[in-house]
Amino acid sequence: MRAMGELGYVRDGAARALASRHSLTIGNVVPTLGIGIFAAGVAALQRRLEEFGYQLLVAASDYDEAKEARQVRALIERGVDGIALVGQRHMPEVYQLLRSRELPYVNTYQFDGRDPHPCIGFDNRIGTFNLTGYLIDLGHRDFGIVTAPPSLNDRIAARLTGILDCLDDRSIAPSARHVIEVAAQTIVEGRGATRALLTAHPDLTAIYCTTDTLAIGALRECQLLGLRVPEDVSVAGFSDLEIVSQLDPPLSTVHIPTDQIGTCIADFLIDRISGRTGPEKIELEAKIIIRQSTGPVRAAARFGRPRRVV
Repeated sequence: MRAMGELGYVRDGAARALASRHSLTIGNVVPTLGIGIFAAGVAALQRRLEEFGYQLLVAASDYDEAKEARQVRALIERGVDGIALVGQRHMPEVYQLLRSRELPYVNTYQFDGRDPHPCIGFDNRIGTFNLTGYLIDLGHRDFGIVTAPPSLNDRIAARLTGILDCLDDRSIAPSARHVIEVAAQTIVEGRGATRALLTAHPDLTAIYCTTDTLAIGALRECQLLGLRVPEDVSVAGFSDLEIVSQLDPPLSTVHIPTDQIGTCIADFLIDRISGRTGPEKIELEAKIIIRQSTGPVRAAARFGRPRRVV
């Protein structure tokens, strides 16, 4: 060890991997590291992998499926022992490549028991369905929905489906729901969409956003318009980012179990690499978190109230 220190020796990982047929690395392709849930999941995955002596290689696809396919190929060329992907919608060549190399892989952040691929995640549709039902139980009948395009990814599509399914299930008229799609999942886009919704539909009593980032923008815009949250308008999101519990008022949302996802990914892939078997699909719970941004519909909201929209 003293000689290694004096010489600055670093073992040759490529040669070691060639001899052992294992690189002790895992690849993880996420849509972005600019959203806290993915950054937290990566951190949890890395912590767990380090317990087993594995390292993590991370790539961000920017929600671009073609870019994701190139990154998967690059990780395989690097010799990773397994790969974790986000969502279940990937280009066919990704699955073909993983199967041809017999490389352990798992889809994450979305659970679908009917999908043929291994997955670790939760039902995005159920999460929004349950929180929408809670809003209806509070008396809300006029809804604004702020969402990224469903074509962006399967998680957003499932969340939007959950909201609309619940409104249908509870006999909320189509004329009482107003959906606006935004170009990006940012606070600024959430603000702009909220202003547009309230300008066009001043009787809205609830705004549901398919991500917390959009909901933060919605909450802020309501306040700038002179509306009280939740007395005039209730606002809800999805993800449970760390910051949303510290807002004024704190945001009602659906909690994504990022730490649990990261830990389960590591255990799942290491088991497969080691030849151990286990369940191919692991469903986690996305709990609704009720905070002070949602409340019952007041009389003023039911019968109309002045809006200070400028």
